[in-house]
Amino acid sequence: MSATTVARIEAWDAAAFDARVRDVMEIYVAAMGYPASAANQRGRAAHGQATFPGFTARGAYDATGRLVGFCYGYRSEQGQWWHELVRKAVDEPTADEWLVDAFELSEFHVRPDAQARGIGRSLLVSLADGLPHRTMMLSTPDADTRAMRLYRRFGFQDLARDHFFPGEARPFAILGRCLPLDAAP
Repeated sequence: MSATTVARIEAWDAAAFDARVRDVMEIYVAAMGYPASAANQRGRAAHGQATFPGFTARGAYDATGRLVGFCYGYRSEQGQWWHELVRKAVDEPTADEWLVDAFELSEFHVRPDAQARGIGRSLLVSLADGLPHRTMMLSTPDADTRAMRLYRRFGFQDLARDHFFPGEARPFAILGRCLPLDAAP
C-alpha cells in the first residue's frame, strides 16, 4: 500500500477531533491554498463547531500512520453562521427544502500530495454512512476542482453558485444532496 492510499478511516468525536486540530488545520490551509496564519483562526472556529449538535468527524490515515485527510460536520440549525448565510443566498423554497433536517459538511480536505487516490471518496462515504439527516449540504470553491468533481460524482446539485462568503475573495458554490449517500461512484 503506498503512502497516499487510505489504510484506515477513523471516526472522531469532539474530543478526538480537538486533539488533532493542529494537524487538521495544517491540511486545511494546504488544501485551500490559505496562508499558514489562517490555521489558528480556523482552528478556533472548528473547536466551537465541535460542540454543535450532531457533530461527527473522520480522519484518513495512510499506511505510515500519517493523517492525509479529514472531514467533519453537524446538524445545520438556525443561528449558525453558515446556515444563516446560506438561507440568505438561496430563495425561500430552496431554503425550506434543503435546510430542514440538514447535515452541514463543514470541512472536508485531503492533503494536496494525497489527492486523486480515493481518500476523499472514502472519507465522504464513511462520514455519510448512517447519518440521520434528510440532506447533506456544503460549500466549495466555485471552480472545476477535484472536490467539485467528487461532489458531482456523488450527485450533489447546485443550490447557489458564485456566492461570496464574508472574508473570501473567491466565489463559492453551495451544493446539496439527499441522503443516504450512495457509495458507488
